[in-house]
Amino acid sequence: MDTSAIFALLDADDANHGAAARWFADHERADPLITHNYVVVESAALVHRRLGVIASRALFDALLPAFEIVFVDEETHDAAVRAWLTIGTRESSLVDWVSFELVRSTRIDQAFAFDQDFADQGISVVPSG
Repeated sequence: MDTSAIFALLDADDANHGAAARWFADHERADPLITHNYVVVESAALVHRRLGVIASRALFDALLPAFEIVFVDEETHDAAVRAWLTIGTRESSLVDWVSFELVRSTRIDQAFAFDQDFADQGISVVPSG
């Protein structure tokens, strides 16, 4: 679960809101929705800055309880920092690289995201299209 998807779920004016809401509503709950604490921090900052306190409260009280939140360990953090600095582009954030590392290390097979960087890394992105 990427910040781009979380934001799209919370912002009715976001271009991806409809696709995000449909996918989220139809998602098979047998598979847990997983994100990590860096995405939570990034999402909270973005939602608070762009949408305000009420949306921030919705993020923490209504949306995040639907997810399993993985706390990033030192090894994952260090691997993500090394990869991020090695690639050296401005398009991907450190938070994205932590996500990429977690997807690979946990063998997650897809990401709920609207960020092209996931597909560029060979990670299947939902919703498709």
